[in-house]
Amino acid sequence: MTTTDPRTADGGGTPRTATAPGPGRARRLAPGAPLRAGAGFAVAAVALFAVAPALLPEFRLNLLAKYLCLAIVAVGIGLAWGRGGMLTLGQGVFFGLGGYAMAMHLKLADAGPGNLPDFMQLYGQVDALPWWWRPLADPFVALAATVVVPMAVAFLLGSLVFRRRVRGAYFAILSQALAAAMAIFLIGQQGTTGGTNGLTDIRSFFGYDLDDPVNQRMVYFIVAGSLLATLALARHLMHSRYGELLVAVRDAEERVRFLGYDPATVKLVAYVVAAGMAGLAGALFVPAVGIISPALIGVVPSIEFVIGVAVGGRASLVGPALGAVGVAWAKTALSERFPSGWTYLEGLLFVVPVAFLPGGLVSIAGLLRRRRAAGAVPGPQGGTAR
Repeated sequence: MTTTDPRTADGGGTPRTATAPGPGRARRLAPGAPLRAGAGFAVAAVALFAVAPALLPEFRLNLLAKYLCLAIVAVGIGLAWGRGGMLTLGQGVFFGLGGYAMAMHLKLADAGPGNLPDFMQLYGQVDALPWWWRPLADPFVALAATVVVPMAVAFLLGSLVFRRRVRGAYFAILSQALAAAMAIFLIGQQGTTGGTNGLTDIRSFFGYDLDDPVNQRMVYFIVAGSLLATLALARHLMHSRYGELLVAVRDAEERVRFLGYDPATVKLVAYVVAAGMAGLAGALFVPAVGIISPALIGVVPSIEFVIGVAVGGRASLVGPALGAVGVAWAKTALSERFPSGWTYLEGLLFVVPVAFLPGGLVSIAGLLRRRRAAGAVPGPQGGTAR
């Protein structure tokens, strides 16, 4: 069974077919692909760890750390949507679970042993620390929870949804409704989650003062390293036998089922991995920005995650990350220059690439290569076809 690779439809690469892997079938990479991938990671590492800190002022570097957190979410969406065909409009849920787990630990650390976080004392709605806050006082439990809890929630939800063969627009609407429900729940729990304000005034990160520019730069380096690790994991999955099977499930789910594979399990793995990436991004977002609130995890942020992926190119590896950073940067730049009309410009920034470049901005290079190749084809009179 063969299925069309997403790079063919998007104009982002050379046309080829993806074959559903059978027993013993090896995944064949193009000659030189590992070398090119290694060179790409090296260039990205130099840009993130050397060029950006040297050129950007402190404020802009902190903004870049925020954008890179959003890029981590986008990489997971690229895996689930670009390769698996699952339009995930609710990644804000997993982003929020990771963010709140990290923020709760940091608020407990700032308050000190036996004390309530400042917002609980301010609102006066609770007299003792809620039971579900207590495990997060341990830093190791908190770190594990930022990734494990989002993945566990995604596993439970995905098991119910994919086993019932819910897909397409129905899956997208369901995931979006989950994001809205979580935001409403957090707003209603003012005494234990901070309500509309969320958890703010994060002052330290595992004992390091976040007001110190040196520590802020350390957080940036942690975020940049996490993004590279996330990209490496996504590349490994995309170019493995599982990656071929995920594309096959996206394009011909029933045929894959007839071959003896369970499409629900294949999609569930991608969905859970994407949730873990979103949870990690949320956990890193808290020290990078100093706040987590329902406004950052609801329906609108979840849609903005998808917009960045679509603009960059959902079927590629780096396209989602570059698109997320680009859209976030444009949002900041446009809001600074056009405070009253930047939302219209942001919408135009999304509509134009999607309308004229379905494969995203990363498909431009592939389109140019094919045009040059078509222009070099010999014509019927021995000339060059134009």
